[in-house]
Amino acid sequence: MTRLAIVVEGKTEKEFIGRVLSRHLKGKGIKPTPILPGRGRGARGGNISVDSIAQEMARLYWHFDMVTSLVDYYGFRDKGTRTVEELEEYLKEKTRHRIPRRWDSRKIFPYVQQHEFEGLLFSDVSAFSTLPDAPTDLQASLHEIRSQFPTPEDINDHQNTAPSRRILRLMPRYRKVANGSVVAEKMGLDVIRAECPRFNIWVKKLESLRTAGC
Repeated sequence: MTRLAIVVEGKTEKEFIGRVLSRHLKGKGIKPTPILPGRGRGARGGNISVDSIAQEMARLYWHFDMVTSLVDYYGFRDKGTRTVEELEEYLKEKTRHRIPRRWDSRKIFPYVQQHEFEGLLFSDVSAFSTLPDAPTDLQASLHEIRSQFPTPEDINDHQNTAPSRRILRLMPRYRKVANGSVVAEKMGLDVIRAECPRFNIWVKKLESLRTAGC
């Protein structure tokens, strides 16, 4: 069984891995463990930076077969003008600098979600109807938003138009941790992968770890 550490931004992503992604990967001989940055009881995720993610990935390098991440491009404290792909490369480089010996570049592959985890939930907005506090017109409103973008991953990350902000405006009682993984589980991993090409490439990479004999 390949031991995979996934550094996550917060409890929402941790729940998603536990309820959705983990079931899929375990069937392929891969055991994913979601880990919030920081080892103490105060580790809560959020407000992430290059240094905090690189430090955690470097620590986990010695304890797992492979290390990746699931963090949002939106709100990344020091992304500057870097694209998502440039940020991933920068994270890997900063991690490498923290591992002075026995560096194996194959073990580390950061993944940054464009733009935000909640964008994935627009893959099938009908899944929101399962939430007990969902407004009657929520599905139609979310569908209207989704129709404006090529993929759910393209829903942008401006402070007022990030996917989570859009959902909260339409459903003020939406709770990211409690509701996000429920919606994702309802629509299923296959639907998300079909609608979100960048996320799908990452999952394919995870699936290949066992095949590659890592």
